[in-house]
Amino acid sequence: MINFSEGRQNFSKEIARSDSQIDLAKATLYIAQEEYPVLDIEKYLNALDMMAEELQERLPQTSYPLKIIQSINQYLFDELGFQGNTSNYYDLRNSFLNDVIDRRTGIPISLSVIYLEVAKRIDFPMLGIGMPGHFLIRPDFEYVGIFVDVFERGEILFVQDCEERLRQIYQQPVQLESHFLDPVKNKQILARMLTNLKFIYINKQELLKAIAAVERILLLFPSNQRELRDKGLLYYQLGEWVQAFQELDLYLTNFPDAEDADIIRNLLDKIKIFM
Repeated sequence: MINFSEGRQNFSKEIARSDSQIDLAKATLYIAQEEYPVLDIEKYLNALDMMAEELQERLPQTSYPLKIIQSINQYLFDELGFQGNTSNYYDLRNSFLNDVIDRRTGIPISLSVIYLEVAKRIDFPMLGIGMPGHFLIRPDFEYVGIFVDVFERGEILFVQDCEERLRQIYQQPVQLESHFLDPVKNKQILARMLTNLKFIYINKQELLKAIAAVERILLLFPSNQRELRDKGLLYYQLGEWVQAFQELDLYLTNFPDAEDADIIRNLLDKIKIFM
């Protein structure tokens, strides 16, 4: 087994807080710490602090939200050169906050975390929006009606633009349901980042690291049905029969009426042959 102890311990402690008290920057860096065990967490927290200090000097006199967003966009994208990675979207480094800060390149959710954290430091609260297929953010003001696409250099979107963005992503008409634009909490943001990592690791056949991502999702949401099942299936793929049996049996205990319950029972019968 791979030793993830320090990063995992740090992550566990951070997410034990109430959701609103979770330090999102620290938690995302602790995710990266499992990949980079000697990661200097303070270095990257200081980098975010420095960005906020430099941005503060560039803010307009008026506190009108659009003006502030324009200032943030100009600083992050024009001056610092942050950009969405369109050439290698599934590069693991797009999901690790330290790499995104170093390389100025990321995917919607990792770039959004930087934007959220910098905005928080200048007292301009913003929220994550977990739209299917594409993460957005918006100012934390009631009825503000605008969204920011950080992957597209902070492009301002209105509701109808969000529907068009969905159509572009899925290459077909998609009905924008109101809950698609609901704000998400810190734990949901972290789970979404870990889910991205999970599927990248699976595609790379790094199954132990995929299991590590699943385990952290389960720390966030212990009764997540899909992750409980997938943990067992990943152990099955590894040929770890005892672990696979235990995890899949636990899945059926928790969800005896799951749609795939019969399939999992048949798989358990097969696993018994190898035990």
